[in-house]
Amino acid sequence: MSFTPQRKPKNRLKKVILSLVAIYVMFGAALYFIQETILFRPTVLEQQYQFEFDHSFEELNFNTTDGAVINAIHFKAENPKGIIIYFHGNAGDLSRWGKITEQFVDFNYDVLVMDYRTYGKSTGKLSEKALYEDAQLCYDYAANLFNVEDIIIFGRSLGTGVASHLASKNACSQLILETPYYSIADVAKYRFPIFPVKALLKYKIPTYKYLEEVDCPITIFHGTEDYVVPYNSGKKLKDASSKDINFITIEGGEHNNLVDFEIYREGLEDLLNQ
Repeated sequence: MSFTPQRKPKNRLKKVILSLVAIYVMFGAALYFIQETILFRPTVLEQQYQFEFDHSFEELNFNTTDGAVINAIHFKAENPKGIIIYFHGNAGDLSRWGKITEQFVDFNYDVLVMDYRTYGKSTGKLSEKALYEDAQLCYDYAANLFNVEDIIIFGRSLGTGVASHLASKNACSQLILETPYYSIADVAKYRFPIFPVKALLKYKIPTYKYLEEVDCPITIFHGTEDYVVPYNSGKKLKDASSKDINFITIEGGEHNNLVDFEIYREGLEDLLNQ
C-alpha cells in the first residue's frame, strides 16, 4: 500500500501568508495615498466670512508665485515691542486659531498668523515646499514692519516644523516650539510601526535638521502625556541637538492643554517679557 503525503496544511499556510502580504501592501498603499488626509485636517471658510476677535486686527492676503492666495490675520497691539509670527496646528482655521493667538497681544506684541493652503480662505495646492515658501511671505511682511531682533517665531504642533525651517533661514530674536516633533517620519513611525514610513512619506519636515541652523535661542514646551506628538519625539530634539535648547517638560500635559499648566504660562510669560 502506497502513502501519499497530505499537502493541504502547507497550501493553507501559503494562502494565509499571501493574504497577509496582500493586506499589508493594501494598507501601505492606502497610507501613501491618504497621508495628506491624515496629516492635514483643514476646515474651509467662505471667502466672504467675517472674522470677529477681541483685539484689533487686519485681514491680509498674500499672493504666491504659483497663483495661490494665503489668508492671514495681523493682530495689532497698541504699543508693540515686537511681532510674533505664529504657525498653527493641523486642524481648524483662523476663526479658531485667531482666538488662540490673539492672547499674545496682551504681552504687547503684534501677532501674525496664516492659514495653510486649503485651510480657511487660503487657496492653492499643499506641499512641503509650499509650506516653507508661504511662511517666508509672512516673515517678509513682518520684517518690513519690525526690526529682525523684534521678531519671534512660534510654532505649535504641525507648525513647529514650518517655524523651525523659517528660523533656520532668517534672523529672529527667539524660536518657541509647542509640542514639536523630531520629524514627520518619527511621528509616523510611532503611529504605523510596521510600515516603511520613510519611503512612503511625501512630507518629511525634518525639524531636527533645521534647528541645527537656527542662531537664536530655542525654547520647547512638551507634555509627558502627549499622544498626538509623543513626548519622546520632542525630547529627542534636545537630546540629539548640538544647540543649547531650553526644554520645558510639562508633567501630565497632553497635546492641547498645556495652557492649563502654571509652568507653561509662567515659562511663556518669562520668554515674552524679556
